Amino acid sequence: MGHQEIRKKFLDFFEKRGHKVVPSSSLIPDDPSVLFTTAGVQQFKPYYTGQKDSEKDFGTRRIISIQKSLRTTDIDEVGDESHTTFFEMLGYFSFGDYFKKETIEWTYNFLVNKLGFFKERLRPTVFGGDGAISFDKESFETWKSLGFQDQEIGLGNRKDNFWGPIGNDGPCGPANEIYVDDIEIGTLVFNEYYCDKEKHFLPLTQKGVDVGLGFERMAMFLQNVKSVYETDLFMPIITELRGKNLYDYETNERSERIIADHLKASAFVISDGVMPSNVERGYVLRRLIRKVMRHSKKLNLSDDFIERSLKTIINIYKEYYPDLKENGWEILDIFNQEFKKFGKALEKGIKEFEKGIIQFKNNGIIPGSYAFNIQQSLGVTLDIIQDIAKEKGMEIDFKAFKEAEKKHKEISRISQEKKFRK
Repeated sequence: MGHQEIRKKFLDFFEKRGHKVVPSSSLIPDDPSVLFTTAGVQQFKPYYTGQKDSEKDFGTRRIISIQKSLRTTDIDEVGDESHTTFFEMLGYFSFGDYFKKETIEWTYNFLVNKLGFFKERLRPTVFGGDGAISFDKESFETWKSLGFQDQEIGLGNRKDNFWGPIGNDGPCGPANEIYVDDIEIGTLVFNEYYCDKEKHFLPLTQKGVDVGLGFERMAMFLQNVKSVYETDLFMPIITELRGKNLYDYETNERSERIIADHLKASAFVISDGVMPSNVERGYVLRRLIRKVMRHSKKLNLSDDFIERSLKTIINIYKEYYPDLKENGWEILDIFNQEFKKFGKALEKGIKEFEKGIIQFKNNGIIPGSYAFNIQQSLGVTLDIIQDIAKEKGMEIDFKAFKEAEKKHKEISRISQEKKFRK
């Protein structure tokens, strides 16, 4: 089942159940406390707290969206079977309308009857209770009514099966997670409490539903492939990388996956208005681009690989995100500028680092001060330092790295104060 068909089936299923389609918001959220949009729920937060009225703004209390998202918390895991930085979230939301029973039943029917997932491969988990918050019996009983036995329904703690609040106070509630073959594909959050600053849980007058299904992971299972990188959302990019280049695909699988993911993530971030820099969003973008540099040099890719890959990315998403095509030449130009400015220096820094860590090979630990100095003096980002260390079977002394970083910041602060006094 191609990604276009999955999208269509999702929208059709929930539109028939009274949901209104709302376009994806930008990767740059209105919320200043976060760098990027990490989930579909972010653009709808004011509707859960009562700051905005969905009836007034959308004419309904039922919403669906396919949200482009970016998370860098798992950046070190990119290259395995299921982790990416850029992904899309199939989301459906209720603001004071339906609640647990309908949500769980619709989710099950969508996955099993509409998409064709085998029930036997699904494993739901619910909140098992924790102190002030009781066991989520309604969710548990609803899954049982769908044919799941007691032992087939996992019970999770507050860390895994309770969402929120974001910050010191706000809406929160128990969550169901859905796994296929032990890989999480979705989370169903039921906002039924308000947690105040004293950590008291008060029942919400307007309960809310926030469901997010991972698009790439669902495509992986529905297309019967072993990783998200073998789906039609990634494989065309990887095929393009391989087309004009000679390298061993099996031994360099992780590198080509990182290039495909980071190119895609960077293209979407640039299209939403971010420029490479040394701070905040711009620094995240620069890190992504430099990792593309590093792995493209490792595979000895041809000079035109960026242009060819970007055209492929645009072709995959042009129907859903036309701004990618509109901004295509600008995206390519920014990549080329970064490669021109930092490509040779980064290559030199990596070679020096790889040569330098030979002395630490015996005990397998790279001193934190050494790694920090490489980052500062040669411009090799910590992500790349970690990548190389991992490939060499070595580890970085992160405690010493943080100490060196703290010391450097203190010296810089004192230096700036002296300049100011003058």
